[in-house]
Amino acid sequence: MRARHQRLFVNIDHVATLRQARRGVEPIPAEAIQICLAAGADGITAHLREDRRHIQDADIDNIATTVRDRFNFECACTDEMIAIALRLKPSQVTFVPEKREEITTEGGLDVSRDPARITAAVKRLRDAGIRVSLFIDPDDESINRSKECGADAIELHTGAYANAGGRGPTLGALVGGAASAAGLGLAVHVGHGLNLANVGAVAAIPEVEELNIGHSIVSRAVFVGLTAAVREMREAIDAARGRGDNANE
Repeated sequence: MRARHQRLFVNIDHVATLRQARRGVEPIPAEAIQICLAAGADGITAHLREDRRHIQDADIDNIATTVRDRFNFECACTDEMIAIALRLKPSQVTFVPEKREEITTEGGLDVSRDPARITAAVKRLRDAGIRVSLFIDPDDESINRSKECGADAIELHTGAYANAGGRGPTLGALVGGAASAAGLGLAVHVGHGLNLANVGAVAAIPEVEELNIGHSIVSRAVFVGLTAAVREMREAIDAARGRGDNANE
C-alpha cells in the first residue's frame, strides 16, 4: 500500500553536536524546529543518548514543549529513558540500540535479545498514548519480532544501503522488508545515512511513510542554510515519490 504523503522528520542531533564541540550555549537545537517545519519538514527527531554526547536533557525538554505533537524521541530501551518519555509524552518514541564506543548507531536493535523487556516497554508507552517504533535491520526475524513486541511501527536501518552507495542487494532488502512489515500491519519508517544522492530510491518504496534524516541536512545547512537544506530534501523526496506514482499508473 502506497503512503499518500511521506513524512520528513528532521533529526537535529547534529545542531547539538556543533554546540558540544565547544561545550557552549550555541547553537540551540530547539531554535531549529520552526525553521525546519516552515521549510517543509513534518516533524522533529532527537536522540537523547545515555552518555549525553550531543542532545542534552534540557534540549529534550525544550523540543517536547515546542513540538510535542510532532516529536519523535529516539532513545535506548532503558528505565531512565522510558521514565523521561512518560514524563514528556512525545508523539512517538523510537527505541534504538546504543554502544558507548560507537560514533553513530551502527545497526538495528536486536529485538531477539530480550523481547520480554522490549514488549513491556512498548506496552508502558502505548498505554500512555505514545506511539512506538523500533529501529531495526531489514530482515524477517527483526520485523516479525517487532510485531510480536506490539510496536506500532518499525524504522528500517538504511546504513548498509548508504554505505554501499545505493548499489547491490541492500536496496532489495529494504524493499522486501518494507513490504513484509506493511503486510503485518506495521507502519514503515526509514533512516540513517540518507542524503540527496541516495534518498530517491528509498523514498520510492511504496510502503515507506516516514523518513528520519539529520546529518546530511545539518551538514548541507553549513553551506546553504537550514531552510534551503530542508527544502532540498523535501523536494528530493517528493520528486522520487512522484516518479514512483507515475511508474505505477
